[in-house]
Amino acid sequence: MKNLVLSLSLVVLFGQVFAQDRITGETFATRSEVIAQHGMACTSQPLATQVALDILKAGGNAVDAAIAANAVLGLVEPTGNGMGGDLFAIVWDAETKELYGLNASGRSPRSLTLDYFKENEFEKIPSYGPLPVSVPGCVDGWFELHGRFGSMEMKQILKPAIEYARGGFPVTELIAYYWASGASELSRYPNVAEVYMPGGKAPAKGEIFKNPYLAGTLEKIAKKGRDAFYKGDIARTIDKFMKEQGGFLSYEDLAGHTSEWVEPVSTNYRGYDVWELPPNGQGIAALQILNILEGYDIAAMGFGSAAYIHNFVEAKKLAFEDRAKYYADPEFNEIPVDALISKEYAAGRRELINPRRASCILDAGQIEHGNTIYLTVADSKGNMVSLIQSNYRGLGSGMCPPGLGFILQDRGELFTLDEGHYNVYEPGKRPFHTIIPAFVTMDGKPWMSFGVMGGSMQPQGHAQIVINMIDFGMNLQEAGDAPRIRHGGSSQPTGTKMTDGGMVYLESGIPHESIRELVRRGHKVQFTLGGYGGYQAILWDEEKGVYFGASESRKDGQAAGY
Repeated sequence: MKNLVLSLSLVVLFGQVFAQDRITGETFATRSEVIAQHGMACTSQPLATQVALDILKAGGNAVDAAIAANAVLGLVEPTGNGMGGDLFAIVWDAETKELYGLNASGRSPRSLTLDYFKENEFEKIPSYGPLPVSVPGCVDGWFELHGRFGSMEMKQILKPAIEYARGGFPVTELIAYYWASGASELSRYPNVAEVYMPGGKAPAKGEIFKNPYLAGTLEKIAKKGRDAFYKGDIARTIDKFMKEQGGFLSYEDLAGHTSEWVEPVSTNYRGYDVWELPPNGQGIAALQILNILEGYDIAAMGFGSAAYIHNFVEAKKLAFEDRAKYYADPEFNEIPVDALISKEYAAGRRELINPRRASCILDAGQIEHGNTIYLTVADSKGNMVSLIQSNYRGLGSGMCPPGLGFILQDRGELFTLDEGHYNVYEPGKRPFHTIIPAFVTMDGKPWMSFGVMGGSMQPQGHAQIVINMIDFGMNLQEAGDAPRIRHGGSSQPTGTKMTDGGMVYLESGIPHESIRELVRRGHKVQFTLGGYGGYQAILWDEEKGVYFGASESRKDGQAAGY
């Protein structure tokens, strides 16, 4: 009784109640991992997670559930994704025991040329409006995934999204925050306010939102397949609207669109094979960072130490200089992927790091001859899907074709207008892409499907998750909740060059001694809210025969299984 009174006195002080440290796990962990035997779904919105589980319980597989969840997310989280955007995925197929990569990103309009931008004196491609719009690859991505791996009819897969679009859903807190700012920014464009600002304002937290136009579009796709989007009335509506807005995306661009199945690429990090998709995405930047850092005893440095953060940031700078030069559409360039992710190349780059001083100006190595959603699903047969999808800037370009219920992406903004650059704008070309799914195997078997959202944070986040788990021994939830590092200011694929060393952004939880030492080494350090991405992950424990799932507190997400 005496101990109980003492405990209560520590909890209640001056009438206030304070949260207690966790009995198990790291103090920064928001909760324990979710553990289940038969299936697991982790998405950035609870309703989407529940839909994925419903599909699994109804007999669908992981691919079916991932498509269903993505369709729901396009409705409930339009601030990050939708059928007006692109999609990338990595699938572990339990039957063949292999990984498959899908690049479902769209190409630039074939009637828009670099000369147009030069003649009209553009220094860069605009963020909004008709000019940054490229072909939306999402819907074709769904049907490519479904055609190869799906088991349930698309009518059943898309039914939950259609029902939520017609009947409505309550908007969650963080999505409401981004919705308000995004809709306000884009309300000057036709149809945006009609769809996304009912009653003249964006829906607040807890308000019911409906999108009957989107329900109708999804119904057409469910009944008539992907051609309803790319060759039917939807494509003709997009074509007509874009012409009215002075844009270039045409019916022919949509009708000619194809996705591409690609071989995932990997590097081995301390016995674990980390897999990413090759460019036009930025996934191999994570592999380059890990290759450089493998040469250090990261575990001995300790999580949150100045030595670890310094070396991480310097490795990131080196990888991102290569990203700025080489990452682009491989159909238009010879991308030296194998060389960039080789251990030999990493060893040479590692020698450029000064252990006591931050670098200011770096160059890409010499090689011899972008708001998002991420979700992951696993099923009872062992199939696992790592899927990422995005509009690019929040709600997208502002180009909202009438009666369709979605906004077209503005991914084309990431082209550069510098002639001779790998990522220079060209007709029919896929832009540099920030969205990247990831996967980890060990001894040829699946171990972890994961992703981190948020523009250039994504490869930095991927590397940190792997390091947190492998070097620092964190569990799946802790690895995502741990305070993150984000370096900004590196050279960009749009042509902007880093000249001042950039800024190191840190989340709360990094020791003050580490920050002081980083400043002594020449780093500019700043605390900031946001910009650290969101995280979902599933880990397969073969010995126990269970899935572990994790989501995080930075988003409105949920990990759940059965």
